[in-house]
Amino acid sequence: MSKLLSHKITPSPMPAEISVVDLIDGYFTAYNSARLREACHLLSREVMQEGVTVGLSLSGAMTPAGFGTSVLAPLMRNGFVDWIISTGANLYHDLHYGLGLDLYASNPFVDDVKLRQEGRIRIYDIVFEYDVLLGTDAFIREIIKAEPFQKRMGTAEFHYLLGKYVHEVEQRLGVKHASLLAAAYECGVPIYTSSPGDSSIGMNLAAMALEGSALQIDPLVDVNETAAIAYAARESGIPEVEGKSAALIIGGGSPKNFLLQTQPQLHEVLGLEERGHDFFIQVTDARPDTGGLSGATPTEAVSWGKVDPDELPDTIVCYTDSTIALPIITAYVINQCAPRSLKRLYERRGDMMAKLKADYEAAKLQPAHPVTEPVSVVTKVERQPVATYPCGTPIRNGRHS
Repeated sequence: MSKLLSHKITPSPMPAEISVVDLIDGYFTAYNSARLREACHLLSREVMQEGVTVGLSLSGAMTPAGFGTSVLAPLMRNGFVDWIISTGANLYHDLHYGLGLDLYASNPFVDDVKLRQEGRIRIYDIVFEYDVLLGTDAFIREIIKAEPFQKRMGTAEFHYLLGKYVHEVEQRLGVKHASLLAAAYECGVPIYTSSPGDSSIGMNLAAMALEGSALQIDPLVDVNETAAIAYAARESGIPEVEGKSAALIIGGGSPKNFLLQTQPQLHEVLGLEERGHDFFIQVTDARPDTGGLSGATPTEAVSWGKVDPDELPDTIVCYTDSTIALPIITAYVINQCAPRSLKRLYERRGDMMAKLKADYEAAKLQPAHPVTEPVSVVTKVERQPVATYPCGTPIRNGRHS
């Protein structure tokens, strides 16, 4: 039978009670429900296995809705997410929950002028007091005065320290469920931000710089560390188990590119082995035909060396709302997969960077390395003067053209 006819649709009436696994396996039959089913199957059967390093990129306002605590933290605790690249906004709003501040479900049709007058903030159908922002800002500015922050560092180290302090606050307040940052600190999961200045966290760091803070966020550290993680993923550390790298992309934007660019960084810039990520699973509502990265398909990523072309069957894009897909995916994976041992990549950054640096230095000695190739310099071509009208328009063939 043709592979195009591989899954027979056998509809049956919906029972009164049904598990998430039976719902997905039996009723997500076509279109994007089928893509979501395929993503759940790929994740549970191949990705969430020992030997696979899972990187998650996070964009869109997921943490204000509570998904950092309710969905992502459990994934980390079960060993299903090994490292993260997030927008700074998601990490900022995650802090509200760790600090015991309140956000409320509302509706998207409230009067925003009235909200402003009442000192309230709206994120679509989530509403909270303006003081939530002020309290979170004050917390950030206060903790970064501490000595460990007074140096240049990458965002993984910054977020680890931030998570440590949030964890201490949670313990003191008796917060029952850890925030994303606190859970990452506990699990040794490094969290990077591709645009550290593009959030209220970055804004507060900038304000403290005006007061003389020595803290400086170095994005170049992040570029090298994330490439080192992708490079180290090729070695599983388990006898006879091939190391693989998976990209789980929630939304798109800059975090998506920062996760995927690790592979071109390895082969295009550093001259190391070209391979690409082995698994690519994306949930997005962005179309590919507008040319934006958020909607770029895994086949397009192959042309950049971001995805292994031999692994295209292990790439899935589900076009739907991330707030619908992510809880479903998490419920399915936690139900179907045994917890994995924590890789604790944060603590292994030094060793991974040392390996990357050593192999890069060795590769530079090879004749074909891109750094050793001569770069042709285009010399300036002298051009004949061109007659122009007073307005500057060239006069061609004796007439205005």
